[in-house]
This record gives sequence, C-alpha cells and structure tokens, in this order.
Amino acid sequence: MRIAVYAGSFNPLHIGHQAIMEYLTVKKEFDWVYLVVSPKNPLKDSIDASSGQDRYNAAVQAVRRHPELNVWVDDIELKMEPPHYTIRTLDALKRREPENDFTLVIGADNLSSIHKWRDFPRILSEYGVAVYPRKGFDIKALRAALMNECKHFPAFYVLDESHSGAERFSLEDADRQIYHIQLLDAPIVDISSTCLLYTSDAAQSRGEDMSKYLM
Repeated sequence: MRIAVYAGSFNPLHIGHQAIMEYLTVKKEFDWVYLVVSPKNPLKDSIDASSGQDRYNAAVQAVRRHPELNVWVDDIELKMEPPHYTIRTLDALKRREPENDFTLVIGADNLSSIHKWRDFPRILSEYGVAVYPRKGFDIKALRAALMNECKHFPAFYVLDESHSGAERFSLEDADRQIYHIQLLDAPIVDISSTCLLYTSDAAQSRGEDMSKYLM
C-alpha cells in the first residue's frame, strides 16, 4: 500500500490538518495516512515533550470522529529515543511494515529548509516527499521555489507529468541517485496550531467559539 506519513506536533489538530488528510485519502493519492504525533522538531523551538501522550490521545479521538478518512494515528515517535529525526522515523516504519511504500508529507514552507534535515538525500531518494501548498505558495510559485532550491542538491530536476492530479519532480545526481518530490494540488487552509494556541484565550474572553477550527 501507499502510505502518506504526515508528522507534526498537532497541538491542536485542526481543520487545516483535516483538509490535507481528506485530500490525501479521498482523492486516492494514498491508501492510508499515518498521522505521526511528534514529541519535538529538532529544527524548531522545543515543545513540552510530556504533552506527547495527551496530543496523541486527542488526535485519536479527533480521527475517530471521521471514519470516512483512512487515517491511522501513530505513536511511533513517542516511543523512540531522541533525537527525533525524520529519517529515523521513516526507517522505523519501513522496518515495521516492509510491505508498504512510505512517502513523507510536508508543507511548502518546509521545502526551503529540507537541505538542513538529517540525511535528506535518503529521505528524497528512498521515500520521497509530497508537498502541499501553504499560503503564499501557489503551484507556480512552488515550482519556481523548487527550481531555485536546486543549488542545495548535487542534482538536476526532471519534471514528470505522468501522474494526474499532481506534479512530480525527479532529481538525478552524479551517482544516478533519483530524488522524488511530488507537488500536491491540495486546498490551502490559512490556519496554524500556533496561532490557535495564542489566540484561543483572547477569543474565549471575547466569547468566541474556537472549537469550529478544531478537527
């Protein structure tokens, strides 16, 4: 099966995440989405690792309310020893389920920094990434940004338009290593967990119902 690995803190899980998961499953791009709850992003400020189990439990409850989605909430990273590098998570999933093909799902904003990730050439060559748009990144802008990122890779880009509903870029380096980047024509939902956390208290004091933004 084709599995989309969608990792994040999901603090909280909101309708933006839901829209991405709906696209990934309902549009049949992937058979299943594995929602991997992360204890910490090595490239971002630390979040409270002790809240990992609470965030996992909340995600499980949220996904149960949407049985139409083929989504599995996975706590594999919560059980792993640090550091929590993405390549370690992907390798662990592949060891656990060698029969499945895993693709990492990231936002367009992460594409510009992927060259900083641990073993990013392995991520792109052995697993590949599926990139969903974020505010300020339409498909044309994303394609242009991707081409600009070529300087970070010892490779050149080849556009493969054979896959309907998405654009795939393959990169080939001097060692004939193929890197796979897929651009998803997914909806853009301008909402973030961080903004929800910072605005929820103020909104509640004004009597606003923030639950409409939660999954």
